[in-house]
Amino acid sequence: MAQATRRRGRRARAVLAVVAAVAFGVAGCDAGGGQEPGAAGSRTPSPRPTPLWDTRPGSVAAVGDSITRGFDACAMLTDCPEVSWATGDSEEVDSLAVRLLGRAGAAGRSWNYAETGARMEDLPEQMARAVRRRPELVAVMAGANDACRESVSAMTPVAEFRADFEAAMRTLREALPKAQVYVASVPDLKRLWSQGRTNALGKQIWKLGMCPSMLGDADAMDTAAVERRATVQQRVEDYNEVLLEVCAEDRRCRTDDGEVYAYRFGTAQLSRWDWFHPSVEGQAELAEIAYRTVTAPGP
Repeated sequence: MAQATRRRGRRARAVLAVVAAVAFGVAGCDAGGGQEPGAAGSRTPSPRPTPLWDTRPGSVAAVGDSITRGFDACAMLTDCPEVSWATGDSEEVDSLAVRLLGRAGAAGRSWNYAETGARMEDLPEQMARAVRRRPELVAVMAGANDACRESVSAMTPVAEFRADFEAAMRTLREALPKAQVYVASVPDLKRLWSQGRTNALGKQIWKLGMCPSMLGDADAMDTAAVERRATVQQRVEDYNEVLLEVCAEDRRCRTDDGEVYAYRFGTAQLSRWDWFHPSVEGQAELAEIAYRTVTAPGP
């Protein structure tokens, strides 16, 4: 019993010694007017994390359809990539790539893989070609041709449109997890119809088969024609909702938040050959919207 009592006594004294040493150390720090160099409270602050979005990417690739190819902007029924809103070198347009990289930089570090007539189902293959360049930013504008079909029944179902866009994003992410994406909304096709139908030449071009679901029988105002155009309009809005939702799931993806769709194209912004595709001036407006979105401050 006495031996056990002595052991408990030694343990108690040891505990008291530790407590006293800790108390003395704390008092010593306070008495010195602050902590000694290297103390926990004086550690150098960690650097701020790199922002997820770089407002000055070093290279640009573009994917999409005829709008991004500058179709009908320079000549009838012809691509004109030099005035593309995304990668063109025209001084009249001042493309997204030129604004971000400078004219010389855009010449060597921007690439256009869009194709006239392409639909969303073509985007994964275009994206696969684009990622080989390892761009820091991919600009996307696709979806108009999914609504511009020979009939409303032939329009791409919304679920398929979503699956194709998701597949394109997976293709990008598997190869380039840190690449940024700018996604333009699908333009307001009904607005383009309402502006272009005032031009006789444009309507003749439309009869060659340009976006018949919206532009067919351009002057018809019967119930069936009105309902047909409204159906196409609703599908475009559904596509834009998909673009917003899928992009929102990716931390390095930005949409124009519907700015292209909301832009009120007038006759000056429409091709003087088909009165449907953007003119050079229209391409410049698209470039401005894209640049404003890409360079906006963010996380």
